Amino acid sequence: MKYIIKTERLGLRNWTNKDLLPMSALNADHRVMEYFPSIQNASKTSQFIKRMQDHFNNHGYCYFAVDKLETHEFIGFIGLCNQDFENNYTPFVDIGWRLSTKHWGNGYATEGARACLQYAWNHTDLTEIFCVFTKSNKPSENVATKLNFSLKEVFNHPLLSDYPTLQSCKLLSLKKPLGKG
Repeated sequence: MKYIIKTERLGLRNWTNKDLLPMSALNADHRVMEYFPSIQNASKTSQFIKRMQDHFNNHGYCYFAVDKLETHEFIGFIGLCNQDFENNYTPFVDIGWRLSTKHWGNGYATEGARACLQYAWNHTDLTEIFCVFTKSNKPSENVATKLNFSLKEVFNHPLLSDYPTLQSCKLLSLKKPLGKG
């Protein structure tokens, strides 16, 4: 497998058609999708994968498919994606992650996100990366805190206006360290 980013335990790569079934299963898991409006069916997952493939081809990054190197098992995604929803800071590049419950609690999100930040600082012209999540999503907030992201604002996400329990979101950012790139 050709990995774009490798860590001690993870391989981050572009998406393939083989990812549709495991990503569909992940997107159908109510625990994984707790902080999202709904679970996603295979058709929506296929559209997501195609969007990420196109995003990678256009920008050199995306929410990368992630494999556990020891077993070559697909475990979810971690990566970077352009966002343009209406907000005080858009357009911006968001860092995000979604992993199967089987792999929660192992530090994979933090490890993969840290590697994505290094990739961004060393291989792109990005100087600031943002992180968005619902206010109630404490696990994502914990990862962002470990990565030294700082709160920019709390806002009502325009794409979540039909979901009042999810609409209030936190927007955090991290600037490129001096001397990088």
